[in-house]
Amino acid sequence: MTANNAFTALMAHMHEAVALSQISGLLGWDQETTMARGSANQRAEWQSALQATLHAKRTDPKVGEWLAAIDPADLEPVEAANIRVISREFERQSRVPTDLAREIARVTSAAQGEWAEARAAGDFAAFQGTLAKVVDLRRQEAAALADGGDLYDALLGEYEPGMRAAELDQLFAGLRRGLVDLRERIGESRVEIPDLKGKFSQDQQMLIARELADAFGYDWKRGRLDLAVHPFSSGSGDDVRITTRVAEQDPFNCFYSTIHEVGHAVYEQNIAPRHGLTVLGTGASMGIHESQSRIFENQLGRSRAFTGFLFRRMQAVFGDFGMADAETFYQMVNKLRRGYIRTEADEVQYNLHVLLRYDLERSLMDGSLDVADLQDAWNQRFEQDFGFAVDSVQNGVLQDVHWPVGLIGYFPTYTLGNIYAGELYAALRADQPDLDTDLAKGDTTHAVAWLKQKIHVHGGAFEPIELIQNAVGHAPSEAPLLSYITQKFSDIYQL
Repeated sequence: MTANNAFTALMAHMHEAVALSQISGLLGWDQETTMARGSANQRAEWQSALQATLHAKRTDPKVGEWLAAIDPADLEPVEAANIRVISREFERQSRVPTDLAREIARVTSAAQGEWAEARAAGDFAAFQGTLAKVVDLRRQEAAALADGGDLYDALLGEYEPGMRAAELDQLFAGLRRGLVDLRERIGESRVEIPDLKGKFSQDQQMLIARELADAFGYDWKRGRLDLAVHPFSSGSGDDVRITTRVAEQDPFNCFYSTIHEVGHAVYEQNIAPRHGLTVLGTGASMGIHESQSRIFENQLGRSRAFTGFLFRRMQAVFGDFGMADAETFYQMVNKLRRGYIRTEADEVQYNLHVLLRYDLERSLMDGSLDVADLQDAWNQRFEQDFGFAVDSVQNGVLQDVHWPVGLIGYFPTYTLGNIYAGELYAALRADQPDLDTDLAKGDTTHAVAWLKQKIHVHGGAFEPIELIQNAVGHAPSEAPLLSYITQKFSDIYQL
């Protein structure tokens, strides 16, 4: 077979694999939004069968034969990038036995429903056995992938290619020290910031949520907005769906969840069409993905300029809702609050939530922490980092769905995404001196266009670190993020 024929055959084969993967994603979206609870067991079997088919397709010996017939040096850059990603995933998938891949899909799909029931009942013991099974399966998978290397690095590579835990430790250590210090200094501040009071109807919240999605460039012709317990974005290309949630007394949960998920969705919608239904047709990594959602939500969406726009829109929709002026509103949106929930945390404390999970899951993988001791370990670390005790498992070890569905190695990409966002925001501000003028009008057009050019259009064509280096001109560090957070909250709390 000639190299040209091998490349054509390989791309056709992967086209089908990517399509099947997107179908699996759609089944996951349906499970979180509209599926009846009684369908969970059947859905687990569907996902198991689909994952087995996908695994067989991705590890088909013909893929290896086609790859062997292709010399990447003879290819155009995008073609070579496809081969790089396909080769990496072929090697990873080929190391995992089909029976193990199928069992992981079956157990984690069923575990999602069991976790929800245990969480509602506030009973970690009821879920402990299932979680131990999930952790054991992922350890088996990691052992197959690592080939004698570090188990955690093997799983981390699924979400952040090329990254190692040792590199994360260097980035995270200084960040954690700086955030803990800042949180303690804010605690000593005499600045009083009011809370939002009142009730805000679901219909009115969703009206503004849709306007916010518009403001940040979401393409409604290729997507939709639904409600879910845990907001998420799903899909790529021409079918990218987002969800949000509504609490009558906390409209910002809805508004900023929407902006966050729009960040993910706009990234996917802006990937160059030539990458559609190829392995490059999605984000470069979960860290890069998170950088887009966080820069949308925080650096842009929680800025003094943009909150001024949001303040006026809320006045127009809700009337007088108890905020004296736009500056008070800005402070209230960014107020540090004592809380347990990662997804509701302010910018100062959010990454402390993530780093807690990162350290615990590393201990689960290296065997120094048993699932039976996980709840106690969580509670001890939380009190150490936040200064008060966990009051329930719903607010503690059972609050996230990630471990139940097997996403071990995923959590650190949240903080890595914040670090990337810090770098991108510093570069964006340098390139766009009129950014605040635009944001004050609710106009993110130029900012999103900048991100599209630097990040979005490339999809998975570059390795994550390379993509950030190309965008900002140097290797990423935690310094810009820590500087941004420190300056912002020192101003708000007059430190």
